[in-house]
Amino acid sequence: MRLIGGSLKRSKLPVADRPGLRPTPDRVRETLFNWLGQDLTGWRVLDAFAGSGALGFEAASRGATEVQLLERDPVLARSLQASQDRLQATTLRVDCADAVAWMARCAPARFDLVLLDPPFDAGLQAPALAVAAPLLVAGGLLYLESPAALPPAEIPREFALSRQGRAGAVHYHLLRRNT
Repeated sequence: MRLIGGSLKRSKLPVADRPGLRPTPDRVRETLFNWLGQDLTGWRVLDAFAGSGALGFEAASRGATEVQLLERDPVLARSLQASQDRLQATTLRVDCADAVAWMARCAPARFDLVLLDPPFDAGLQAPALAVAAPLLVAGGLLYLESPAALPPAEIPREFALSRQGRAGAVHYHLLRRNT
């Protein structure tokens, strides 16, 4: 997999053969970063279910000041750390951690952007949304990938749906924190 924009454009990220790993396709990443803007200078970003790290590395490549990657699979976490070292992505930090538990302990209003791409078959979408919501600053953005369109009733009350799309079996949503 190659990064598609920013200072690390065309850099390769390895994709391990791990159960449930489903990297965000290039087309979806391109759409997301067109929505966000190409320059994320000064942004603080959390990639909560990092997997291949494509979303978090794209954010770092586009100037984010702080990018926190969370991955509970130790093999994937080591791969992310190796990619960080190889690409000298100094604004990026990798933690081998359960994303939902980590977010539940995190200080509120810490991030400008939270990226959520939980394993589709793990039933983590609702718990991840619940613990991620307080982590965003006012006006902050939350990106979610899921196997189905997000029903309006499942959008946390402090968020508004900004944009959404679909690519094959992947539904993706961008929510904006109102308060």
